[in-house]
Amino acid sequence: MEQYKDIAPRLAGLRDDMGWSVEEMARQLGRTAEEVVQFESGSVEIPVGYMLDVSRLCRVDLTTLISGREPHLKSYAVVRRDEGFAVDRRKDYDYKSLGYKFAGRDMEPFFIRVPSKAGEEMAETSHQGQEFIYMLEGRLELRISGEPLILEPGDSIYFNSEAPHALRGLDGRDAVFIDVIL
Repeated sequence: MEQYKDIAPRLAGLRDDMGWSVEEMARQLGRTAEEVVQFESGSVEIPVGYMLDVSRLCRVDLTTLISGREPHLKSYAVVRRDEGFAVDRRKDYDYKSLGYKFAGRDMEPFFIRVPSKAGEEMAETSHQGQEFIYMLEGRLELRISGEPLILEPGDSIYFNSEAPHALRGLDGRDAVFIDVIL
């Protein structure tokens, strides 16, 4: 079972707990009612940006929304190599949350691996907040509002996540990077 099918009922339950209609939730998130219904149905992949927006709006930890479990560490949280919490947010990306153990996070750090693919396969997303990417391996094409940018190991970028953006690895290799969403 895809993980988003487990997340969908938590989204619907959270909206119900807040006492909001689908239309009210959509309005507060700057989304359409159709998108809210789709994400709550588990019939489509749920963008991590949407989950971040819901967690912020409803003041629920992203880890709780994704996993159904509460993070407990408040002073510090160490995540060892290969221990990141897998976030199956997209079939073609490998997302690992690096902050999932820390309660009350102000940012969401991820280790991300994006495969190489054709430019026409890039899917745009947008969400509230800001984003910082630091490249580790490979080459990444990042399109922000349609403008292509090429990032290589050691390069970084800080941008407004509300701008439509899309990613792909280049040269037939995965692009590997740290992504921090605020």
